[in-house]
Amino acid sequence: MKFLSNLFKKKIGSVDDILIYPEGRRFYRDSHPIRKTMIDEDAVKIIHRLHKFGYKAYIVGGGVRDLLLGRKPKDFDVVTNATPNQIKKIFNNCRIIGRRFKIVHILFKGKVIEVSTFRSLPEHRFEKHVEDQDYLIKRDNKFGTPQEDAARRDFTINALYYDIRNDSIVDYVGGYEDIQSRQLRVIGNPDISFREDPVRMLRAVKFAVLLGLKIDKGTSKSIKKNVHELEKASSSRMLEEYNKIFRTWRTSLIFQGMAQNSLLEVLLKEAFERERKKNPDFGEKFLETRVGKRLAIADKLLSEREELTPQIFYALLFSDLAEESLTKKSGGHLVASLKLALEPIFQRLGTPKKDKERLIKVFASQERFTHIEDDKASQNNFFRKKDFFYDAFYVYKINAIADNNDKALQSAFFWEISLRKRPVLPNSIGGGGGGRREGGQQGGRPNRNRKEREGGGGRFKDRNRKGGRQNGEQSKQQPEASSENSDYNESD
Repeated sequence: MKFLSNLFKKKIGSVDDILIYPEGRRFYRDSHPIRKTMIDEDAVKIIHRLHKFGYKAYIVGGGVRDLLLGRKPKDFDVVTNATPNQIKKIFNNCRIIGRRFKIVHILFKGKVIEVSTFRSLPEHRFEKHVEDQDYLIKRDNKFGTPQEDAARRDFTINALYYDIRNDSIVDYVGGYEDIQSRQLRVIGNPDISFREDPVRMLRAVKFAVLLGLKIDKGTSKSIKKNVHELEKASSSRMLEEYNKIFRTWRTSLIFQGMAQNSLLEVLLKEAFERERKKNPDFGEKFLETRVGKRLAIADKLLSEREELTPQIFYALLFSDLAEESLTKKSGGHLVASLKLALEPIFQRLGTPKKDKERLIKVFASQERFTHIEDDKASQNNFFRKKDFFYDAFYVYKINAIADNNDKALQSAFFWEISLRKRPVLPNSIGGGGGGRREGGQQGGRPNRNRKEREGGGGRFKDRNRKGGRQNGEQSKQQPEASSENSDYNESD
């Protein structure tokens, strides 16, 4: 039966079969609000210079999408028919990065503008869809036309080109209408798209929550069908996506969307196994579960300008797993029990060794917060000086609030009011610090450790972030060259 099904599946003859508007439909300034003055001036300079040398160039992806949705873009990406080597000959202040797909970072003072070349469609897009074939894209350095580049992007809302010459939007895939109807839809066959790049399933949920969009039925159905493809995704890209999510102030809602779309049956599955078994309506009632409550409290703390590190979020996700391991421990081997329980999830996540050790210390020290006797002041002061104390304290406090545990809340209050000096937080996710959350809204107090958070060093070293930017900043900060590129220019 599978052979016959594959035999009669439609074969795509050309890129035009994927596009809704093969010739490109233009929306001029009388039908949309975007103007050249809204675009980053350095991105405009790049486009003008590429035009001067005879190349096509547009603003693409999230910058166009966000302006149409009335939001302030985090950055502006440029797409062109110039190859990376040709771009490098035009701009002295640039470097070529990437292994999976080579792109160019053009460096300006304090920021980076990303320039990519139009990509072609993978060859398998023109073949019959085979159910058990591996479509995962590992190399993607074939260049193509604007039509091919639009057709091979992830979602229609991320495939719009803005032409600064006449303030027009070029649409090949129906993305303009999808933005007007606030719909999230995959370009082409979603089964193939998600198998080419499984991380797109996670991004679909994230975009839907952050942008207030509804995932269309075909896309949602395909996510649930292909959820196990996520096991093939790069661990570095998954960690990058999680860290982006933690900066949104909407982590709980995004994880709820992931639960509703069955993604948590694969993602961090050990952490949610107990709740899923206990609650048959796990997806719909995610925010009522212990882990859902913890994430919601963390989001609220961020909105109130507290500063939380990624390790705190991971600890909140893994708390049930750690708690279960500690109830089973024998012979007092607390650390050994934690390592045994958490190692499988660390392995699949590709968690760095220092982060593993830190999380183990966070969980192992939770019981220490119940000791509040005044005669142990010297021991308490020694505990406060531990480099993991801040993370451990917030995990204890959030768990106490989520469980409505009066005794634990009293202990948390003791530790909080006795802190005379707040620890230095080189890698915290600021609840309002110095930027905007991923959704684009402004934050509150200044970020005292901005340099360390934005680029390198400190505990929040998001190694795989595009351009090393902090959430919500308009343009990318100067990055470490990444060895692997995802659909970055399909927009974060």
